[in-house]
Amino acid sequence: MIPVCEPTLSGREAEYAADCLRANWISSGGKFIGLFEEAFAGFCGAKYCVSCSSGTAALHLALAALDIGPGDEVIIPSFAMIAVGNAVIYTGATPVLVESKRDTWTMDPEQAAAAVNGRTRAIIAMHTYGHPVDMDPLLEIAAGGKIAMIEDSAEAHGAEYKGRRCGSIGLMSAFSFYGNKILTTGEGGAVTTSDTALAARLRSLENHCFGEPRFVHEDVGFNYRMTNIEAAIGLAQVEAGGKLVEMRRQNAAGYNRLLAGVPGVETPPEAPWAKSSYWMYGVVLGPEFPLGRDEAMAELRRRGIDTRAFFHPLHLQPAYSRLKAGRPIAAGAMPVAEELGACGLYLPSSSHLEDEQIRKVADAIFEIASG
Repeated sequence: MIPVCEPTLSGREAEYAADCLRANWISSGGKFIGLFEEAFAGFCGAKYCVSCSSGTAALHLALAALDIGPGDEVIIPSFAMIAVGNAVIYTGATPVLVESKRDTWTMDPEQAAAAVNGRTRAIIAMHTYGHPVDMDPLLEIAAGGKIAMIEDSAEAHGAEYKGRRCGSIGLMSAFSFYGNKILTTGEGGAVTTSDTALAARLRSLENHCFGEPRFVHEDVGFNYRMTNIEAAIGLAQVEAGGKLVEMRRQNAAGYNRLLAGVPGVETPPEAPWAKSSYWMYGVVLGPEFPLGRDEAMAELRRRGIDTRAFFHPLHLQPAYSRLKAGRPIAAGAMPVAEELGACGLYLPSSSHLEDEQIRKVADAIFEIASG
């Protein structure tokens, strides 16, 4: 079975993790926290990195640092991983769901602009599957300072928008380092920012808002700390970050070449102004393809190829329909989100995929398309 995605641990991960064990610093203290944060901030082109326990925690921290809460609205794409909506709901604010653009699979800036009202406090722009959002129109919306521009860069390590790294464009950016991400710590996340006051606020919130004296707390914080051993693995990953991103892009180039012209198979977009990191290599199956998405996934699995379906749109999530308060608001029809959610799937995307594995996947898709 070719797995859909595995971590690539080919650097100094074992060496750094063993250092933690020898030093007996495996939890949230230890030298690797600071080393990792400094390295990852530099990787993104941001001034600060505040590490935390997950990408979801990173999103929640970013919103909490802005004191977003009940009565506020946060604009997010409906075609997104549910963690984006959940993080807004954790604060008591209301997610406002907008459509995605068909040519990039990312948030539609025009739809986002139309959804802005007096209750809007933030926009979360999710760089979907490693492809950046068209940020300039969204930054114009946030230019007055009343609306915060937050990037969800969980899937976009090393991706670039007009030459700028994702993670350095908005007021803050949330990252995930889950095991299937290009850079991983196993679990873990981070918020990057170049705002000194926000960085201090994030550091306080992610560690229970300890004060002076230590157990006197002026605010309610969270236990969202990253462990030293996770940071040790993360530092080794950042050291190999450029190589790992390039490996993902080489995989995508191989898939694009082999899948070109296969009837009913739409390969992932890359806008002229974008450098995608191709976190997951996704395809959309059109009506010309002889099998539906789920049937195609079952057939690929029978041939030893693991896949995953695209995100289920947030406006169709059963969990949200049962909410008594804070139920997301859908800002209009979502035909693009629904099409992507119903017809898209990831192919195997590990950074260390071999050419023969990519060819096996492409050959299987071609055979299925040919009947």
